[in-house]
Amino acid sequence: MLKKSSKIQSPKEVNAEQLSQNIAKQIDKKKGAEIIIFDLRNISPITDYFVIANGLSGIHNRTIAEYLMEYEKPDHVEGLETGNWILLDFIDVIVHIFSKETREFYGLERLWGDAPRVEFNND
Repeated sequence: MLKKSSKIQSPKEVNAEQLSQNIAKQIDKKKGAEIIIFDLRNISPITDYFVIANGLSGIHNRTIAEYLMEYEKPDHVEGLETGNWILLDFIDVIVHIFSKETREFYGLERLWGDAPRVEFNND
């Protein structure tokens, strides 16, 4: 759970790029790996940003997802039961949390490779 003294801005006060950065920081806090942010604003009408990461196991992925859901309530959630691929839809930001094998199989980085990557600052 986030502490009230956290330096991270409230999700209600941030734009989509800031939200994607804040979500990536939260994933990093829970030891998520290989965190990537894609800027889809000029490529897709679906969302503005993808945040992609993977965990060590289904349980780890669910822990990351549940932590994010405490931070900001998503509009839609998929895959929480199995934990191999969890999708959290925050409208302007869509988060994908994968197992390593599932991430490699579906290859979202290959599919969205034309999208600019946003530098993730994990300070």
